[in-house]
Amino acid sequence: MTRRFAGRTRMVAGSCALFGLMTGVAIAQTRGSQPVDLANPLMGTAALDDQKLIGNAPPPGEPVYSGQTSPGARVPHSSVEAAPINNNIALSFPNGVPTPYYYTNPTMLGFSGGGGSSYGGNAEPIISPVVGDWSMPPAWRESAYDKSKEIASPGYYSVYLDTFKTNVELTATRWASLMRFTFPASVRSNVLVNFPAHGGSMEVVGDHTVRGVSQDHGAIDGAYFVAEFSKPFADLGTFRKVPGNPGDEREGWGIGDKDVQPGAKSVSGGWSGTYLTFHTKAGEQVLMKIAHGTSYAQAEQRLKDELPGWNFDAVHAAARGEWAKLLDRVQVTGGSPKQRQLFYSTLFQSFASPRVIAEKGEQFTDMNGKVQTATHDRYSPVPFWDTGRNQIVLLELMEPERVQNILASELDMAREKGYMNTSFHGDNAVFLFLGAWKRGIPFDYAAAYEYLRKNALDPAGPRHFLAEYDKNGWIADIIPPNNPSPPYAGGKAGAATTLEYAWDDHAMSQYAALLGRKDDAARFLQRSANWRNVFDKSIGFMRGRTADGQWISPFDPQEPYYNFMMKEASGWSTLWLVPHDVAGLESALGGRQAFDAKLDSFFSTPYTPKGICRDCTGLIGQYVQGNQPDQQAAYYYDWGGQPWKTQKLVRQILDRMYGSDAAGYGYPGMDDQGATSSWYALSAMGFYPVDPSSDAYIIGSPIFDDVKLTMGNGKVLEIAARNNSAANMYVQSATLNGRPWTKPWFAHADIKNGATLVLTMGPKPNPSWGSAPADAPPSQSSSAR
Repeated sequence: MTRRFAGRTRMVAGSCALFGLMTGVAIAQTRGSQPVDLANPLMGTAALDDQKLIGNAPPPGEPVYSGQTSPGARVPHSSVEAAPINNNIALSFPNGVPTPYYYTNPTMLGFSGGGGSSYGGNAEPIISPVVGDWSMPPAWRESAYDKSKEIASPGYYSVYLDTFKTNVELTATRWASLMRFTFPASVRSNVLVNFPAHGGSMEVVGDHTVRGVSQDHGAIDGAYFVAEFSKPFADLGTFRKVPGNPGDEREGWGIGDKDVQPGAKSVSGGWSGTYLTFHTKAGEQVLMKIAHGTSYAQAEQRLKDELPGWNFDAVHAAARGEWAKLLDRVQVTGGSPKQRQLFYSTLFQSFASPRVIAEKGEQFTDMNGKVQTATHDRYSPVPFWDTGRNQIVLLELMEPERVQNILASELDMAREKGYMNTSFHGDNAVFLFLGAWKRGIPFDYAAAYEYLRKNALDPAGPRHFLAEYDKNGWIADIIPPNNPSPPYAGGKAGAATTLEYAWDDHAMSQYAALLGRKDDAARFLQRSANWRNVFDKSIGFMRGRTADGQWISPFDPQEPYYNFMMKEASGWSTLWLVPHDVAGLESALGGRQAFDAKLDSFFSTPYTPKGICRDCTGLIGQYVQGNQPDQQAAYYYDWGGQPWKTQKLVRQILDRMYGSDAAGYGYPGMDDQGATSSWYALSAMGFYPVDPSSDAYIIGSPIFDDVKLTMGNGKVLEIAARNNSAANMYVQSATLNGRPWTKPWFAHADIKNGATLVLTMGPKPNPSWGSAPADAPPSQSSSAR
């Protein structure tokens, strides 16, 4: 339902305006014991700073990867976000993706209010309050700011720009952003509104409004925007980069080759924008509200529906209320104050994606660029290589009705494109659909299967190298000239791609079986064993092969072969990429004892590669918490009959890899739209979905005395840890709904109607709990015992 915020506030100067500012700040600074008070959106915006945890990253001249989360104001899964930009996105290529915010950067460039993809660096236009003289982007006139005055809470962000003596506050609804600027006394209080390099067209309408359309039509909430201001412009003008020769070394910059037109009301081109000048008294507030759409009419309608007035505090309170309703569904007691803040902060970041594109009945732009009317709430694509490993399970538990719309969105996109969405590596959409089916979420799974099957069988589809995979049972790599190893960023990631496809095929086999498609089930089941074709039993590692089947040599399992054989991972990390058949991997490695010994070596062998994997941070031995390929490996001891080692490792990861830096906001690697956050949130509660297409939850070691998770059906899953503490990390015994429980895992059927899992904790491992071969979690094949 579209939200409306009634009431209009009259803008005043002086002490009254300052009182309004202090009211907003007071709300944001309130840090009580409620979940919404504990969540801090700054979590994940900093990088780890202990060299032991970041290995040999980063390369000289580059920053350490932060979690690349955003501290901006948004509501759950909202299309837009009002967010700070303190990173020069046009020049920040070392971050891998457009990263708008890096916690330790000392100056602020501007703010965004939507118009981007799930990575906020694509948001536009960029809004920059500047007092006095200014420089046109991408140089910008930056402002120093005081980190101690920076405030972020769910639905709110605030920062004081010391250079301009200006306070900036941000809040948002699902479709619109609201910004409040508190200026000093000046006749040159400016707000710059501009597109990035690709440009677009922008015009000033009357004395309160700016609107424009971007040349980049990939914005999930529409390429058009309309922005209104609470105070008329005293002066205005436009700017852009002057079109130059393609060979001009300054192409794309605008510095020294700019076109600034005072008084002009329209402009088109690269870096095009407008400057709006206000005459302000000390403490006077100027508000700006902005919305996007597939047309100016839709953007204007969203502003009218969601922000009819200028009541910033009411909008902020509504956004906070939406977050409170969601976060309140998980109640925890015990743990340290820092652990509780980390938990709710990572839970908050877990709902960063997917983002809603259109509510039912609204217009949106489909995958073919056509404007359509939504027949259900339409969502952006799921990043399957990232959140498809864990976050989708959290959504299936907490938001099954939203998941129905996400499933419908993915199916619609498949109908529009002809194939189901994939991520940038692997296929993996089947994990979402099969996992939702196993958790009882109603949907037309037969309709989705036809596109999942097409992905899996059509060589012209999005599974790269599928014909080779289907024929040989593996995907080969070509040894590059002079064998530049390590690192080598080219290649097909043949071994890793084979593993991903085998995992997909296992899920496809189960999916087909549920539909009664026996021939398909058998075919996919056979292909799901293809992981064995890239396992070199002579050395005990996954390894690349050439087209004639020879093992690629030389091969060093410590080296991060970025796309050559592996994908953003070393041979050590890639070894464990068999979540569907952990027992089979155990057997291939020589049985339980050898499997556990290999895991021991994995978590203890010093990290000393020559090549640098930028997002491979968060290290324990060869284990990398900061990237997806091995994030499930800490839970593999539950298959190996030594679950106490999983319990210790989970506690260690939770303690060292999140917030252990000087700022307290550090993450390993990239969050990837909620993936690394979901790892923390799920593991802190005491369980993790090693295979998201399965209905099994693998038990770790909860950091809280009691967790009550209200699932989407209203039933409560309670996990109570008796005698729990930092030292008492080991499970001694367990009961589920009052019955003795010896398995280090539980199924969705065990909890779907509500359940209480009681874990009795102690300071030493109990080798007899959860270690029996019959109690191991499910797997495709039985382990050789």
